[in-house]
Parts: sequence; C-alpha cells; structure tokens
Amino acid sequence: MILTLSLLSVFITVFIGGTIIFKKTKKKWLKYSILSVNLILLLTLVILGSNFALPAKVFAAEPAVNASSNNLGLGYLAAGLSVGIAAIGAGIAVGIAGSAAIGAISEKPEILGRALIIIGLGEGIAIYGLIISIMILGRL
Repeated sequence: MILTLSLLSVFITVFIGGTIIFKKTKKKWLKYSILSVNLILLLTLVILGSNFALPAKVFAAEPAVNASSNNLGLGYLAAGLSVGIAAIGAGIAVGIAGSAAIGAISEKPEILGRALIIIGLGEGIAIYGLIISIMILGRL
C-alpha cells in the first residue's frame, strides 16, 4: 500500500512536470522520452496496485484495532507532511531569492554576504519543518 501510494505520487509529479515540458519543447526525442517515463511509471503503478489490491492469500479478521496504532500512523503522516511541505516552501523561497541574489551579485559583487543571508533565511523554512517533525516523532 505504501509503495503504491509513493509510486502514485511519483507518477503524478512526473506527469505534471512532463506535461509542462511536453508543451514547451520542440524536440521530438525529449517528448518521446518523457512519454516513455510516464508510461513505465504508470505500468509499474498498475502492476503493483493490482498486486496489493488482490492479495493471493486470505487472512482471518483481526480483533479490534488499537487506537494507539491509528494515532501512530497519523503521527508519522503528520511528521512526513511537515517536512515535505516545509521543503517545498523552502525550495520556492530559495529559487526566487537565489535567482534575484545571483542577478544582484553579478551587478554588485560586494553584496555577496547579504545575499547569502537572505538565501539562508529561505533554507530556514525547511529546518523549521524538520524541527516540527522531530517534535512530533518525540511524542509518539
């Protein structure tokens, strides 16, 4: 199940990025390579998804599930989401600030230190997400 969900997220990410590149590029070989990567990921997803959806063995029903095990799974999910969303935000911040800093440094090299501090502030977002994740995992 986890493998299927992770492959689904990879497929969606590659599909969105591939669609954007597919529309912008004029090179045929790049279009075919993007299409083949998407098809391979989709085929792998279908095979693994059907493997997990239709198990070969039948298991007896287990007694009532502990509430703590559900909370444990949700805690892991929250920790993963806090790191993932913080990393996405940090990537956006560093991408915008980094490109502006490079342009400013090329015009005026003496502001390198100030530009690096601004980029470091953007990277701090990911560190805060990691700290929140460690705090969540510490409570589990």
